[in-house]
Amino acid sequence: MRKTSGAVVCPGCGRLVDVNDPICPYCGRTSPGMFGYGPALQRLLGRFDLSLAVVGACVLLYVLSLVIDVRGIRMAGMFDILSPSGNALVLLGMTGGFAVARGWWWTLLTAVFLHGSLLHLLFNMVITRQYLPHVVDLYGPARAWVIFVVAGIGGFAVSILASPRVPTIGASGAIFGLLAALIVYGRRTRQHAVTQQLWVSAGMMFLFGFIMPSVNNWAHAGGFGGGWVTAEAMRFSDEKRESPTVQVLALALLALTAAGVVMSFVKVTGMLMAG
Repeated sequence: MRKTSGAVVCPGCGRLVDVNDPICPYCGRTSPGMFGYGPALQRLLGRFDLSLAVVGACVLLYVLSLVIDVRGIRMAGMFDILSPSGNALVLLGMTGGFAVARGWWWTLLTAVFLHGSLLHLLFNMVITRQYLPHVVDLYGPARAWVIFVVAGIGGFAVSILASPRVPTIGASGAIFGLLAALIVYGRRTRQHAVTQQLWVSAGMMFLFGFIMPSVNNWAHAGGFGGGWVTAEAMRFSDEKRESPTVQVLALALLALTAAGVVMSFVKVTGMLMAG
C-alpha cells in the first residue's frame, strides 16, 4: 500500500516529484507524496462510487433500525409507512438537543444517515443519486464527501439551535449542501443558465419542505449554508488534484461517522442497562 520509491504526482502542482521529497521543488507543498501513502489514497478514492456508498449506508442503517425494534415499527399513514421506533433511532445516533446536552457530538454526523420512514428514505436517496455524482465529478470524491458531511452537520447544528427540543434525522440537509455546491460551481464558472436552474430547484425544494409534514426546514437552511461555505473553500477537480490533506479529512469523517454509530449504541445501551 505504501510506496517507498519512485515518482508521484504532486497534488499541488500536478508535476512528478520523488515520493520521499519532503517539499515539492516546484510549488513548495510539504510532503507531496504523503509519506508514500498519497498514490494509494488517490487510487482508493478514484475507484470509490461515493453516491452508491452513501445510499448503501443509509439503506443498511434503515433496515437495522427496523430490525432492532420490530414491535415499535409504525405504519400509520402514507408518510409513516415502516417508520422505525424512536428508541431504535436513538440507539443508532439520532441527534437533537437531548443528544448535545449529553455530549453526544457524534450524532451530528450519524443522524445524516438515519431516516424516519420508507418514503423519507426513498425520497432522499433518489435526490442523493441525482446530485451527488455531479458534485463528485466537479469537485472530486474526497471534496464531495467533505461537502456532504459538513453540510449535514451544519444543518443539524442550525436545527438544534432553532428547535432544541425536536429530535432530528435525515440526509436532506446534506442534500441541500450538494445543491449549494453545484450553485457555487455554476457561479464561479459563469454558467448562468445552469445556476439559475439550480436556484429554482433549491427554491422548490425549500417550498416543498413547508408543504410536507414533519420536515426540518431549519436543517435544510443550515445544510445549504454549510454546503455553500465548504464549497467556496474547495477547488474544482479540473483546477487541482485533491490534496492528501483533503483525502485524509474525508477518511477521518468516514471513520468518525462509523465510530459514532457504535458509540451511540454503546452509550444508549449502557444507560438502559443502568436504569
